[in-house]
Amino acid sequence: MTALVIAEHDNHHLKSATLNALTAALACAPTVHVLVMGSASAEVATQATGLQGVAKVIHADSAELAHPLAETIAAQVLALLKANAGYTHVLFASTASGKNIAPRVAALLDVAQISDITKVLSADTFERPIYAGNAIATVQSTDAIKVITVRTTGFDAAPKGASCAPIENLQGIGDSALSQFLGQEVAVSDRPELTAAKVIVSGGRALGSSEKFAEVLTPLADKLGAALGASRAAVDAGYAPNDWQVGQTGKIVAPDLYVACGISGAIQHLAGMKDSKVIVAINKDPEAPIFSVADYGLEADLFQAVPEWVKLL
Repeated sequence: MTALVIAEHDNHHLKSATLNALTAALACAPTVHVLVMGSASAEVATQATGLQGVAKVIHADSAELAHPLAETIAAQVLALLKANAGYTHVLFASTASGKNIAPRVAALLDVAQISDITKVLSADTFERPIYAGNAIATVQSTDAIKVITVRTTGFDAAPKGASCAPIENLQGIGDSALSQFLGQEVAVSDRPELTAAKVIVSGGRALGSSEKFAEVLTPLADKLGAALGASRAAVDAGYAPNDWQVGQTGKIVAPDLYVACGISGAIQHLAGMKDSKVIVAINKDPEAPIFSVADYGLEADLFQAVPEWVKLL
């Protein structure tokens, strides 16, 4: 059995989510290959060779692969699977990109996708959360090739290895002609990326405005070197940008420290952050559900408590 991990990158650096997917792949099969698809992405392929457990890196490099369009990437994956009958698992990180490409690959293979796994019980049996994380489903698949998305918070990142795996170059299949890349707007921030941050400071609707978000939470995030997050209610109200949203319909995070300020703790939000190692909740409502998962809870007005905390830091 051989598992294939689809690498995520920006043509320069391997994204951390790939390291979590690699750990899951190693639990699925004794042999793991990593597929790097991009344009002028040799540096990424080299980075992948140094990861522990990687037997081989397959590198497809062409101008058509410069941007991870689902149609083109899926066609490239299918071409490799048809050329190599030994693959039993294809794993994607459960990110926006992975969740965009994996269903197309599964459909073209005519197999069922196994989504958002958090544990590998055996080569054909997996655990995944359902009902916003309130229950865990055990899923078994008899498909010859299992297409899997991996919840990155469920697996540790694969470490660097002592040796380098070989790189096999793969001919790019060319443009699928089904979609076209027109452009992108990338938000540049000095803060850590939300899903990779070790510390996250999140705010809820109780903050009342985007100005209060910046005034109250930014100093605390600066002191802690943290990323900023928000509940869906705060995002819907326009207090925070969409890419800050933490929860079932936002980003799933599991930092070392999660600070929830003015967040009541709706089930959808808890599903996205309850795996954090240490949770600190600040809320003036003693009945707020967030206190049920918090390691440390402070029943207080956040507009007084947070500035006082900043001063102490």
